[in-house]
Amino acid sequence: MEHIYDLVIIGSGPAGLAAAVYAQRARLDTLVIEKAMVSGGQVLTTYEVDNYPGLPGIGGYDLGLKFREHADQLGAAFAEDDVVRIEDQGKIKRVVCGHETYEARTLILATGAVHRKLGIPGEEELAGAGVSYCATCDGAFFRNKVTAVIGGGDVAVEDAIFLARMCSKVYLIHRRHELRAAKSLQETLLGLENVEVVWDTVADCINGEGMVKSLSVTNVKTGEKTDLDVQGVFIAVGISPESKAFEGIVDMDHGYIKAGEDGVTSVPGIFAAGDVRTKPLRQIITAAADGANAVTSVERYLIEN
Repeated sequence: MEHIYDLVIIGSGPAGLAAAVYAQRARLDTLVIEKAMVSGGQVLTTYEVDNYPGLPGIGGYDLGLKFREHADQLGAAFAEDDVVRIEDQGKIKRVVCGHETYEARTLILATGAVHRKLGIPGEEELAGAGVSYCATCDGAFFRNKVTAVIGGGDVAVEDAIFLARMCSKVYLIHRRHELRAAKSLQETLLGLENVEVVWDTVADCINGEGMVKSLSVTNVKTGEKTDLDVQGVFIAVGISPESKAFEGIVDMDHGYIKAGEDGVTSVPGIFAAGDVRTKPLRQIITAAADGANAVTSVERYLIEN
């Protein structure tokens, strides 16, 4: 192992890219490891980002590209690889990947999170054939068709509003009798004529041969079972942290890496940023802020060690 970086950043979503920008400005010898060909993380699958200050209505893909361009302009180095595990060897941290092994004095873990599955029959079999976890990526395929969104948080309601622009009808299936989404989103949703909220209901099975044909649901209060004729099912029931490669190294809480706003984890020299860490709000702006904070902590650590 010849080269030891000051910092290796794992992940190239908003947290990782913001960290790359700050690390380059701090003149740290930095490498960003990304698993996908395109930087940006979850933001790439967001149709419209309307809450990032100064850029109202920008497309998620465009915002992701802007983050990457900024890092590129400052000369950030990138490697495309899959991280298998990390090793804490005291002063040196090792990142073991599918192709290479990298060494660094510090790490920022910014691997984000992935969409949670429902785990019902038909979900896996019909994934990509009517079952989707990204309305903004796949909604255009369902123009003038009937779709269902499953969930009750901000993402589910945003998905239903987005789909209502192009679908003839949208069902929003929610297991409770009130939504968790922001009030402004709820008001928009409930004002749409082609959206029907199906309260107190859970999805049992996604039906179809080769393509989605219907969704079987049960009302949890009455026990009544119904089949809804839909061509698309959009699942928006939350996210799970991408932290398996770090198990047994840093302390976690339900898979989220325990770290405060400074990014400091249970292991000296290892920091966490973005959706993968324990935090109350997971948004692009908080991920970017995490990246900046984590690099500040890295600098402090490198001076002291």
